[in-house]
Amino acid sequence: MKKIIVALRDYYLVRVKWRRYQFGQGFHAGARVRIWARRKIIIGSYCYIGRDSQIETDCVIGDYVIMGNKVGIVGRYDHHYQQTGVPVRIASAIRDESYQWKGLESLTRIGNDVWIGYGSVIMGGVTIGHGAIIAAGSVVVKDVEPYCIYGGVPARKIKGRFDSQEALDSHIETLQSRYKLNMHPLS
Repeated sequence: MKKIIVALRDYYLVRVKWRRYQFGQGFHAGARVRIWARRKIIIGSYCYIGRDSQIETDCVIGDYVIMGNKVGIVGRYDHHYQQTGVPVRIASAIRDESYQWKGLESLTRIGNDVWIGYGSVIMGGVTIGHGAIIAAGSVVVKDVEPYCIYGGVPARKIKGRFDSQEALDSHIETLQSRYKLNMHPLS
């Protein structure tokens, strides 16, 4: 019975609540997940977004991505903080139809086979390469190399995900053959 309830909830989220965005098959979102984008959100197949997470920027997410709880993917310029003579609280915001400041063309890209740890924040406009891991509590402000582990505030490269090039090559080959994942560089 629980599986049916979860499936119905996911169906409602994808087909009703977030119908203006694109979702692949096998999507699941934990409780209290919020999603909004000015133009587009595309989420690939078999993705999981942990409870209390938010996406609040234009974003393209690959297949087999897992986001821990309380992950935020947020824009850099959501409020026009340079609007002269206007407090930031009431300055124009990216959600306003008339907003014409920075960030309108910003797109966050997250590759296939990515794990974003608990409480991490991904700033709008960055690219997280295929197979990357973001350590819990990190703040990602710059692009992340494929198959590397990043952590910290701001997030920096800690090490490669695999201990050898042979293990990495085997992983990519298996993903491409078994799961039909396109592991070419993100553009």
